[in-house]
Amino acid sequence: MTGPGTLRGVVAMDGPSGTGKSTVSRRLAAALGAAYLDTGATYRAATLAVLRAGLDHSASADDMVAAANAARIASGTDPGAPTIHLDGDDVAAEIRGGPVTTFVSAVSALPGVRDRLVAAQQAVIAAALAGPGGIVVEGRDIGTVVAPDAPLKVYLTASDEVRAARRGRQDARAGRGVDAAVTLADVRRRDRLDSTRAVSPLHKADDALLVDTDELSVDAVLDELLRLAAERGLVT
Repeated sequence: MTGPGTLRGVVAMDGPSGTGKSTVSRRLAAALGAAYLDTGATYRAATLAVLRAGLDHSASADDMVAAANAARIASGTDPGAPTIHLDGDDVAAEIRGGPVTTFVSAVSALPGVRDRLVAAQQAVIAAALAGPGGIVVEGRDIGTVVAPDAPLKVYLTASDEVRAARRGRQDARAGRGVDAAVTLADVRRRDRLDSTRAVSPLHKADDALLVDTDELSVDAVLDELLRLAAERGLVT
């Protein structure tokens, strides 16, 4: 049995948290022999750097930007085992904890942080495209800012309640405490902050294809993404 093929080019995957974006992005990259980049993890790592510097919401923007930009952040692009390191430390688990989740929207809204991380993300994309394959990039501003020329842009969506339930299950599997009401409130808070920030707000690119995942399984979403990539001529 032959596989679906090999990706050539960039697939930009955007959308709010809880839409299944990370899961399907990784599976799409793995299925097509492509690299994978979780840009949200880089912002979480930058936020952790700010917290490790002893800063919180009361700190000045300049101090937070300085702490974030002094950090060494490295993203692994293997979809089977993606990694994120901060100053040499594996922080994949720590960046998903409550302190980072509560603070990441504030740190990621800072223009000085976004400028540096977008440049780093674009360098990862360029390196992947210089090789034999393509890359699947997920985040909140991929199709609008990071890779505006991507030949396939997808915006995943789902209802607040469905996304909160998915977040809750993810937290439970990771051993983190789960309160359904708190999780739903946090999902809505993140949406509000991400969609109203002055720099690179979360919104669907004009030429992105909308995929509602409310009633779709992960396999069904993956099948649709494979179909779209082939339809755009990105699979060889």
